[in-house]
Amino acid sequence: MKILVRLPNWLGDVVMASAFINALPQYYPDCIIDVIVKKELIAIAELIPNINKCYPFDKQSFKGINGAYQFGKTLKAEKYDFMFNLPHSISSSLMALGVGAKKSIGFKKEGSLIFLTKTYKKPKNLHRVEEYLYLLEQFNHKKAINKEVRLKIEKQTSQPNKKILLNFNSEASSRRMPAEKAVAILNACTAAFPTQTFSFIGAPKEADFIAQIISMANPNPNFENLAGKTNLLNLCHLMSDSTLMLSTDSGPAHLANALGLPVIVLFGAGNELNTAPFNKQNLTVFRYGQLNCEPCVKNTCKLYDKPKCMEMLSELQIISAMGLYLQHD
Repeated sequence: MKILVRLPNWLGDVVMASAFINALPQYYPDCIIDVIVKKELIAIAELIPNINKCYPFDKQSFKGINGAYQFGKTLKAEKYDFMFNLPHSISSSLMALGVGAKKSIGFKKEGSLIFLTKTYKKPKNLHRVEEYLYLLEQFNHKKAINKEVRLKIEKQTSQPNKKILLNFNSEASSRRMPAEKAVAILNACTAAFPTQTFSFIGAPKEADFIAQIISMANPNPNFENLAGKTNLLNLCHLMSDSTLMLSTDSGPAHLANALGLPVIVLFGAGNELNTAPFNKQNLTVFRYGQLNCEPCVKNTCKLYDKPKCMEMLSELQIISAMGLYLQHD
């Protein structure tokens, strides 16, 4: 049986969708699994076990909903038995129509019923991992077992680099750590763990933000600004060899969690019940939790100049959690 899966469009969501891929052999033991993934995220898709082939989708080469349909048609000759469409979008449903699998399955969206052979109402208040698995469970009338978000990567060295990775970034300002608060957390970290190396990660566009934080913090020769200096595969290797990660609610937190790195996640606007890293082992989630607006799940804070829910997080609690992980290292 040949199965094609259209993966989501964001880093964290692709990582969480690995549970869907890992569950497919439970239902179809001898299936061949191919995936469609946004070109920028193909390095992550290639780390998901059980995948046979990854097709990179470039929105610049296949523009708009017609481009999505045309891209799907390039795979029609593969004659897939099933196509599972994980994004909740018309363009991805049109892509499925182009693929022309015997059966195409996805979430209901206005118009999607025309393009997919089977649709289900998107469930509310489920973790994103459970949401993706819901499609598989409903289609097969059987609950998934051994739900696991997992990526597989070969360690490059037998000796961990002992670095603490710091990620204060996020695409949404309501989930990004305000610079002054990041400095307060950083100063507390370096005071508590003076011999540790702190490596800052981020995309190229976030390098200036990280440089600003470092310039405002107490000087430390053990700071390393890697923002903009690693691609996704390099980042995975860095994570697989590191000791601990302190992160905002963002894609890299999911990436580290799927690779088995202990992660402390600082939540702002996002709802941790829906989008926290899925694997509970070696995971600590912090939320202030005393504001009526929490969690607002908005991309920008509508009430305050900066996300107060993040500004009110306790440095003492963060340091205490870090200490527990480091003492077991």
